[in-house]
Amino acid sequence: MIYRNLQILLFFYLFLTVLDVVAQSGINEEKPNILLIFTDDQGYHDVSYYGTKDIRTPNIDAIRDEGMRMDYFYANSPVCAPTRAALMSGRYPDQVGVPGLIRSIPNNNWGYLDPATLLMPAMLKRARYHTAHIGKWNLGFESPNLPNEHGFDYFHGWLEDMMDDYWTHSRHGRNYMRLNDEIIDPEGHATDLFTQWSVEYIKSRKESKDPFFLYLAYNAPHFPVQPPEEWLKKVKDRESGIHDTRAELVAFIEHMDHGIGKVVEALKETGQYDNTLIIFTSDNGGHLPSLANNGPIRDGKQSMYEGGLRVPTVISWPGVIEAGSVSEQVNLSMDIFPTLADIAGVKEEHEVNGRSFLPTLMGQIMEEKERPLYFVRREGGTRYGGKAYHALRLGDWKLLQNNPYQPMELYNLREDPKEESNVIEKNREVYQQLNALLRSHIQEGGKTPWQKPE
Repeated sequence: MIYRNLQILLFFYLFLTVLDVVAQSGINEEKPNILLIFTDDQGYHDVSYYGTKDIRTPNIDAIRDEGMRMDYFYANSPVCAPTRAALMSGRYPDQVGVPGLIRSIPNNNWGYLDPATLLMPAMLKRARYHTAHIGKWNLGFESPNLPNEHGFDYFHGWLEDMMDDYWTHSRHGRNYMRLNDEIIDPEGHATDLFTQWSVEYIKSRKESKDPFFLYLAYNAPHFPVQPPEEWLKKVKDRESGIHDTRAELVAFIEHMDHGIGKVVEALKETGQYDNTLIIFTSDNGGHLPSLANNGPIRDGKQSMYEGGLRVPTVISWPGVIEAGSVSEQVNLSMDIFPTLADIAGVKEEHEVNGRSFLPTLMGQIMEEKERPLYFVRREGGTRYGGKAYHALRLGDWKLLQNNPYQPMELYNLREDPKEESNVIEKNREVYQQLNALLRSHIQEGGKTPWQKPE
């Protein structure tokens, strides 16, 4: 009898072990598809769901209406490549070798992704996800840092940072458009191409039993601002007296929003929408010379003030995230990695700097300690001289240096959300505490080279 009971217990233990392995590997038909939409330089209030009167983004608004609006979502940097490195790795950008922009011009390049870095698609492949990247990469131009070498089964997009022209798709006279590792030269506006390729990919996954991860990274609305003529005419006819520069940006964003609508519609047409998590966010604040709208917060792209770092973010997941919900939780781009790891059931086997906010998405209250949040950018030119500048937020306090040659500034964001009153002289102890934390982050980032070894 005792032997029989031991057999039953052993069988039950083995059964639980198998279940645990299955859960960890993500082998579960109910795992959601993941659509991560990442825009470029979209202002915090360049969406109509915030009540911005001169812009209409019904498809982004629909994600917000059917999901959660996150009002305090930060990019990890005020420029694109470092934020993309943080998004894809779950780590601070300088800890993976990308403190500044990765460029194809060697004397103006300020980052080199550590090839050993585990990126999001490779992590999700552990959970049986098919992984695709359509659009802007900007984490390397050659082996070993091409998209297919970091876990993407399928890449159809752009390797460089910005395009000099959205119709001819070139940068410095070179073609960086690729289908996996093949150079391609497609015709059409880049936004339309990325939309079309995304729709085609979604339709191709209709019959698959495995979930997919689609990282759709539009170049828009990054300058040069080039909306199709019919979209510009529509905005000018509708918005009497609008500035020409602003009209072009509004039309550019509305054209992209229309593309997002087509992508979401493809999910619905193929019956995949109800089991798809959609994340919409941007890589940094809006570009002020293009007349981006960053709402009531200070400054824009390239700046360590809130306008350079806060980005519009909405997330939907039918049946899981409460429709029309709002979160004031402070999250960063790098937090998406561990959140998706949680959703996919992948156990993190290495240290990441981000933390999962899945409980928040599910309507639960997260008990968490205050964490120092670190922002970095390194840049060349006469304004920056190849040096880095930083910011650090801890609770309501924010310490920043908005230029390598400017003094530190300290703000209390609860009392002064527009960062109008520098209170560093009145709060020396707070400054010293935050400055010590900032130095520690800078030292940690300095352990990873950001130039390619010879």
